[in-house]
Amino acid sequence: MKTKVLLVTFIWVFLLAAQLARAQQAKNVYRIGFLVPGSASSFANRIDAFRKGLRDLGYIEGTNIIIEYRDSEGDLDPLPNLAADLVRLGVNVIVTSSGSAIRATMKASKTIPIVFAAVAVDPVEDGLVSSLARPGGNVTGLTIFGPELDGKRLEILKEAFPKATRVAFLHRGGGAKENPRFREVEAVAKTLRLRLQFLGVNGADDFESVFKAAKNGSAQALFTTSSPMFTTHRAQIVEFAAINRLPAMYVQSDFVEDGGLMSYGPNLLDSWRRAATYVDKLLKGRKPTDLPVEQPMKFEFVINLKTAKQIGLTIPPNVLVRADKVIR
Repeated sequence: MKTKVLLVTFIWVFLLAAQLARAQQAKNVYRIGFLVPGSASSFANRIDAFRKGLRDLGYIEGTNIIIEYRDSEGDLDPLPNLAADLVRLGVNVIVTSSGSAIRATMKASKTIPIVFAAVAVDPVEDGLVSSLARPGGNVTGLTIFGPELDGKRLEILKEAFPKATRVAFLHRGGGAKENPRFREVEAVAKTLRLRLQFLGVNGADDFESVFKAAKNGSAQALFTTSSPMFTTHRAQIVEFAAINRLPAMYVQSDFVEDGGLMSYGPNLLDSWRRAATYVDKLLKGRKPTDLPVEQPMKFEFVINLKTAKQIGLTIPPNVLVRADKVIR
């Protein structure tokens, strides 16, 4: 009789323990919102880098995390609704990029932690955080902003192609003359004896007219800034440069991997991978205001030598030897 009672007790204890374990497991399944300000396909390598960062920290999709993906296809208009949708789902943290996407998410929630990755704007100047050391509010993350980087890119472009004097400067909308960052770039351009043709793109339909303006302006080189729209439509931009045999300098290496000529800037995939460490800390109870905004640590100069040959350009040996990666 005692044996039977002990057996029944053991079974009940076992079932209770299993039930508690399942409840604990369910409790520890976190939901992460992932708001892509471009198209999901154009951000695929960034998403993969972020997911790898999570896996390295022990997070597995479908097991202890669920990631809710939303993308705006490079259009700014859907961002507020997409951010609000993630908030309605009750996600534990939202990961995003670009000033517009961050502001839309901040407006949607003042309490859910927001992590940005590879943001090309100055997060303090843009009002996203109070300071890099103490972000304040519910926002923190990693920036790739460096006011000196555009000047550095122009210097490399001029060194590689010293005969170029007119550069088509592709940027995301807005008045260039009113932008302090562009004024700084223009000052650098003058020292290099380069004349910049500022070409603002407000939407995907603007590319045709902008490319036409570059040709009419007798552009001898192409220079692009960082924008989710440009990332989404990078094939179109790379094709324009190739058809018109324009030496082009890009911010992101994936342009070069897709046939662009060269890029110089922070390692974006490293930034997205490190964004996972912010998510991990927040899920474990840290507050966004206690996590300083991280500035870029890894930079890379990438050249596509195959593209250079295809469009009849020669990269000087002194420039080529400085490349961190050469695609042949």
